[in-house]
Amino acid sequence: MSVPSKNFELKEKRISSVALSTLGCKLNFSETSSIANNLEKNNFKVVPFNQYADAYIINTCSVTENADNKFKVFVNKALKINPNAFVAAIGCYAQLKPEELLSVKGVDLVLGASEKFNIVNYLQNIDQDFSKFDHSCNINDVDSFIETYSTNSRTRAFLKVQDGCDYKCSFCTIPLARGKSRSNSIENVVKNVKEIISNGIKEIVLTGINLGDFGKRQSDSFVTNEDFLGLIKTLDKIDGVERYRVSSIEPNLLTDEIISFISKSNKFVPHFHIPLQSGSDQILKKMRRRYKTDLYESRVELIRKLIPNASIGVDVIVGFPGETDEMFLETYNFIEKLDVTYLHVFSYSERENTKAIELNGVVPKKTRNKRSKLLRLLSASKKTSFYKNNIGNDYNVLFESENKNGLIEGYTENYIRVRKDWNKNLVGQIRKVRIEKVDSEGYAVA
Repeated sequence: MSVPSKNFELKEKRISSVALSTLGCKLNFSETSSIANNLEKNNFKVVPFNQYADAYIINTCSVTENADNKFKVFVNKALKINPNAFVAAIGCYAQLKPEELLSVKGVDLVLGASEKFNIVNYLQNIDQDFSKFDHSCNINDVDSFIETYSTNSRTRAFLKVQDGCDYKCSFCTIPLARGKSRSNSIENVVKNVKEIISNGIKEIVLTGINLGDFGKRQSDSFVTNEDFLGLIKTLDKIDGVERYRVSSIEPNLLTDEIISFISKSNKFVPHFHIPLQSGSDQILKKMRRRYKTDLYESRVELIRKLIPNASIGVDVIVGFPGETDEMFLETYNFIEKLDVTYLHVFSYSERENTKAIELNGVVPKKTRNKRSKLLRLLSASKKTSFYKNNIGNDYNVLFESENKNGLIEGYTENYIRVRKDWNKNLVGQIRKVRIEKVDSEGYAVA
């Protein structure tokens, strides 16, 4: 395959400035940050994506069709700033569709699951004609765990502790894009945590593709006796950490013991994000999920029993093949009665090489959009109720750095977004505040 070069003169020069952008999940943000740090260590100047750079790197996502479309938007944005820029695509979409990305006008290099962490080597040898190479890989050969964490925030860091997934959900391309489940060791995670807090960061968000599967090591087919409960128990003992947040965990892996431990911890905050995907057991079976709605409901009930003020987020997919109006209503009613806080709603996207694309009963996109809107309205209602129920309560808020029209914002331990009059002395600090009201934009006000 070949892609016309935009400017051979540029490729004879040494790239000095690089801009990076991230599409997709918190894990991608963690990896982009580590790649940026590596670039800086190798004397590249890292600049914001909206500024002029010699090279632009886009860390891609493949979870939804929208993420695919966004990639082209970011390529065009980069070339508008610098028409002669070197453009590289890395990450999940790059692993799944290397030829498709190389065919996008302006793209010079595509690096998949393993090679993305070697981007420095490619930028240091820019005189090569990368268009002749396909730098994706056989995903079955990807078995190493690469440590990454984000450090580009004064408030929180995203720390990758697990990667890949052994589940075979019928709608999902992530195992094809990231490979088999594999984890860091507890010893190395502890080392990462100590490095992060040495930078003054107050909150660490544990991230992974299937976080509750922590403990598996793919190399040499060796599985350790470490698990997620053991990880959080160890991390809870580290001095100097203000708080941890668990990004997302499957309901079948969120055990009674994990919930109980977090309920008693002073460092792990009362915030859970638990994918549901559907409130219909028929659809869950077609999705090849590993639980039914009764198990999910029991997880929520136990959290509420042990941690009444916990925030509980839910992932939901609407318009999955075969989802009738009755099945969607089943999902809506199930979620409506659940004592959860907010929803992340996704319209089903057809993805190549998945089992779901072979299923009958395709739901029209207009219907998907309608169902998505209904669930988003339900989410807004639940979130507002949760916020209002917490008026008068005192919480610890980790304040962020941006001055937003004379206001400073941050999250409580239970994930309530709080606003307060701007005070530069609060930036990056955790302060106890009392929630006084909920404003017209849906923010809690202290």
